[in-house]
Amino acid sequence: QVQLVESAGGLVQAGGSLRLSCAASGRTFSRYAMGWFRQAPGKEREFLAAIRGGNTYYTYYADSLKGRFTISRDNDRNTVYLQMNNLKPEDTAIYYCAAAFGRTAQAMRDMTAINYWGQGTQVTVSS
Repeated sequence: QVQLVESAGGLVQAGGSLRLSCAASGRTFSRYAMGWFRQAPGKEREFLAAIRGGNTYYTYYADSLKGRFTISRDNDRNTVYLQMNNLKPEDTAIYYCAAAFGRTAQAMRDMTAINYWGQGTQVTVSS
């Protein structure tokens, strides 16, 4: 069993930046691909970014992000991060981290590959 706990999100002005973190329990963190998703009110949950486990750290992003978000991980701290820059009001959503055992980063686009979800954290971007 893996538990994922996201850091608090918050309120940020448009154009600002925010870094989310997600801490995982357990001893096998490095073997999980980790990813970030979000869900805005009235919309489906969407994939944002993922990073492979092991030592490759290969990353994969949704095309819609256009380089504004960066995912990274620290296996020594069992933590995955999402650095979000140039935030826009349409980025307002609940953000979720996710873990998928032994998967590639690209495979995490498919939510059926996810083994564990965090509880979600609210990010609000004001105009």
